[in-house]
Amino acid sequence: MEARAVAKYIRVSPQKARLVVDLIRGKRVLDALSILSLTKKKSAGLVTKVIKSAFANAKMNSAIDGDILFIKTVFVDQGPSLKRFRARAQGRSASIKKRTSHITVVLDERL
Repeated sequence: MEARAVAKYIRVSPQKARLVVDLIRGKRVLDALSILSLTKKKSAGLVTKVIKSAFANAKMNSAIDGDILFIKTVFVDQGPSLKRFRARAQGRSASIKKRTSHITVVLDERL
């Protein structure tokens, strides 16, 4: 039985979020949450919320014991970028891309 949660349009760069996601891939849910609580990155808190949401989805859908759930897959896709510009010298401009992410977590039972 799989449980899934997706957070879309998160205002963090996918490259930075993937650093945090790589720490918890394949771990048990409770272990992953404890690792994320000690990680000093902005995306650690965002990934924690998605894992807790998937955990709640698993509990609602069926009577699964939370101790046997593990993170089957977790990945970060790039969302749309907000395009801004910064004024530069001699009337020129430089573009700034404020990137967004889509974070997906899939939990499964470990037998």
